Amino acid sequence: MGYYDEESQRSGKQKGNRGGYFLASLLGLLLGAILVIIAVPQLSNYNILPYDVNEDLAETDEEYHNNSNVNTQNVSVDVTTDVTKAVEKAGDSVVGITNIQSASFWGQESGQQEAGTGSGVIYKKAGGKAYVVTNNHVVEGAEQLEVTLADGTKVTAELIGTDVWTDLAVLEMSGKNIKNDDVIQFGNSDELKAGEPVIAIGNPLGLNFSGSVTQGVISGVERTIPVDINQDGMEDWQAEVLQTDAAINPGNSGGALVNVAGQLVGINSMKIAQEAVEGIGLAIPTNYAQPIIEDLEKYGEVKRPAMGITLQNVSEVPAYHQQETLKLPEDVRNGVMVRAVQPNTPAAQAGLQELDVIVELDGEKINNNIELRKHLYNEKNVGDQMKVKFYRDGKLQEVTMKLTDGARL
Repeated sequence: MGYYDEESQRSGKQKGNRGGYFLASLLGLLLGAILVIIAVPQLSNYNILPYDVNEDLAETDEEYHNNSNVNTQNVSVDVTTDVTKAVEKAGDSVVGITNIQSASFWGQESGQQEAGTGSGVIYKKAGGKAYVVTNNHVVEGAEQLEVTLADGTKVTAELIGTDVWTDLAVLEMSGKNIKNDDVIQFGNSDELKAGEPVIAIGNPLGLNFSGSVTQGVISGVERTIPVDINQDGMEDWQAEVLQTDAAINPGNSGGALVNVAGQLVGINSMKIAQEAVEGIGLAIPTNYAQPIIEDLEKYGEVKRPAMGITLQNVSEVPAYHQQETLKLPEDVRNGVMVRAVQPNTPAAQAGLQELDVIVELDGEKINNNIELRKHLYNEKNVGDQMKVKFYRDGKLQEVTMKLTDGARL
């Protein structure tokens, strides 16, 4: 009779389980070995290094870069604009001017020394000579003048002529070191427009900053600036100038104001230097300057028509003398009083006398000496006839005079 042996059953199950475990383990080992064989060649494609081999890592990195095909180059940017072309064209035309005067110490002369520096522009080369235009105030009082070229060469220059009314002067020097390209080209200043780009070239604060370039625009054309020529506190003239916001500083005087074509359109002359003012530089227009330059080069002075009188504004005469001395009508409060008449001059030949009051020239009303000079200098030429209306002892009279040239009105 059979029987059920529980212990035997457990024992049989355990034996069967052990055999299963063994087979499963064997299969696992075989599969693991196969995976390792497959994986190792793939892992060898990677550069796997320990964390503590920094030197090896650096060497490997350097070797990688050395063997790479990447080439490094220094890159330079060629910035060429209308402004740079203009400066390249005109820059060598601008020179430094040193004003040399005698110095004294305790009343004893101690030799010559630099009294100031400014700028100038080479505008002509002819007959072995070169000619430079600058400002009158740059060369005023000079006993010797020295020109410093763009390359640093220093040349002694001779003053040919000056004009206080336009603040222009012309120098002559040897043309030995001057190339044709160093001579600037004149532009047409009458064609300038507000907002047009311009470039100022000069030597601000002396030769240490020679050839300095500033850029701006034409801020205004046909400006008039009152000028006190004899420093007596009264306005003697109104300079006709261009206004620009290109920086103009002491030492820039006499330098070039050029357009984007590198042509000279103005001679830098002055700036309005007030604490509340910024960017108001002034230059003499070339169309206005050229006839002056030609006269200075040819004659040493400007050939202007002259009357041969000295003047005073009626507005400066006390009311008492307007009535009692000049005997002017009550409605006449402006005009120009004749203070003196020079002998053998157009005024003397026409019969003008001291204390006459000029009120009209050629039918144009004259209120002050500036208007008289502008009419005489801008409207008339040497040899012209001019009609003059004036009051003498309260009566209006008229004469015609033939103008001659001379330094005095």
